[in-house]
Amino acid sequence: MSKKPSLSSALSQASGRIPPGKAKSVTKSTSANGTAAQPGREGKKAIAGFFDPAVSRQLKEIGLKRGDLSVQDMLAEAINDFFTKHGRSAIA
Repeated sequence: MSKKPSLSSALSQASGRIPPGKAKSVTKSTSANGTAAQPGREGKKAIAGFFDPAVSRQLKEIGLKRGDLSVQDMLAEAINDFFTKHGRSAIA
């Protein structure tokens, strides 16, 4: 099965800027489950949990107060603290 050309290539071709058949196909890397992977996420594994919405709000508030830290940055800090507490290397 051939890959579809990218949207920008298809639009360029439709507008006449690229002759038919000359459109480039964009290939994206995929994760192990076949979904498109963002470059910064290659080789990474998502860890998630379900919490009360107040937990999300409070994390975001703390992140803003600490200089616009992302929830991911704060979770990495918390996970590293947990690892250290249990005698493991801080690798998050």
